[in-house]
Amino acid sequence: MAAIDIEPISPIDTEPNTISLKIQPTFQDATSEDLWSDSVSCALSFHNESMDISADDSKKSKPQPEAVVFILVLVLSHLLDSKSFDNGIKLSESLVKYLQAFQRRTLDPIAAKVYSFYSRFYEFKGQLNLARPTLLKALQTSMLNKSSESLAILINSLLRDYIHYKLYGQAEKLYSRSTFPESASNGQIARYLYYVGKTEAIELDYSNSHIHLQDASRKVAINSSTAGFHQAVYKTLAIVSLLIGEIPERSIFKNKFLRRALHPYFELVLAVRTGELAQFQHVISKHESKFRKDGLYILILRLRHNVIKTGIRSICTSYKRLSLREICLKLHLDSEEDAEYIFSKAINDGVVDATIDHEKGFIQTKEASDAYSTGKAQEIFNMRINYCLKLYNDT
Repeated sequence: MAAIDIEPISPIDTEPNTISLKIQPTFQDATSEDLWSDSVSCALSFHNESMDISADDSKKSKPQPEAVVFILVLVLSHLLDSKSFDNGIKLSESLVKYLQAFQRRTLDPIAAKVYSFYSRFYEFKGQLNLARPTLLKALQTSMLNKSSESLAILINSLLRDYIHYKLYGQAEKLYSRSTFPESASNGQIARYLYYVGKTEAIELDYSNSHIHLQDASRKVAINSSTAGFHQAVYKTLAIVSLLIGEIPERSIFKNKFLRRALHPYFELVLAVRTGELAQFQHVISKHESKFRKDGLYILILRLRHNVIKTGIRSICTSYKRLSLREICLKLHLDSEEDAEYIFSKAINDGVVDATIDHEKGFIQTKEASDAYSTGKAQEIFNMRINYCLKLYNDT
């Protein structure tokens, strides 16, 4: 088999005809459909088999593994664009085996792309779990070799796999027991922060989740190329913000790249903000399929208690005394016993300052104390200062 002549090529120039011009194997009449198979055969044979070469070819040096893998990564890109997932899986599997034979640091940036394509092809085929054993083995090798670029992509690919199959416990173990490389690109860091933040939200760690999701949103600018990522981040961030008692900024829902995708979540924010339980249930029923598709339906169901708490605060602000029956009607609860239980819990949690008259069946609220006469304002001010200092140190 003759050697491959490799010429300079643009990373975005992945048309079959262009790639064919850059790769010149013995099979001169190879078509674009069998280009990838011929290329793999050449790549795998360069360092494993003796090659028959002509007198002219004997003067040419064999292509380096980096050049071979780079050319085939372009073929992978074309297969992904053309939705040829079966061929993409075969080629990426061959390339992964090929990479395992060469432990060279110069291969790391290209190997990272191969692992990324490998994971994506399996994901598009709906068989992401089948890629997991290979990715775990590659992760172990990358940790030993300290290959930062491959390590970043492998950790993110595995986190995406675990979250896709709702294996949040395994995702938590992965990011807590591994160290994400600081030298990774902003895009990979942003993805990592998003996956960690989403896992923490499911695991009820809302404070850390809110921090990581905010950091993820700041790592990359919002534009047409990153719109999909920012939509996923801000959907989760909106729910987590509501769960910790904050209201997301209105400007987020007005952004031209986010407005349409976040509209169901804007309706959800309005329902939670006003404490209207009936409206909250209506929004969930209306957009249930959308929420399930985004993987946030479980988190959204947890907001019911927040809606009720907001409604309770509104009632205590507006009324000094109110019967349990009227509370049932205002909060759309099933019975007076439910209203009594919910108010008892709210009083115990410090949400409202009130007393319950169980015999006469009414709620008696107390006069609101001046917040500035307590240490509450100081605590909030201190929290904001610490946040600003952390943001300054991180930048």
